[in-house]
Amino acid sequence: MNEERLIDIEAKITFQEDQLEELNKTVYQQQLKIERLEAICEALANELRGLAEAGSDGRSAANERPPHY
Repeated sequence: MNEERLIDIEAKITFQEDQLEELNKTVYQQQLKIERLEAICEALANELRGLAEAGSDGRSAANERPPHY
């Protein structure tokens, strides 16, 4: 194998290693964001369940008269 071809292959490998590292960082950041979004969704679901349970006691906020009546 000649010297020029070997240098070209080494450059390509170095580039691929750099690209792989960048992709790994991106995937890691996306995973963190997914975990935060899942936690937010879970909190919202719990809040909605709490509101639904509070509304199921026969007094729905939509059926109550406003305070000025």
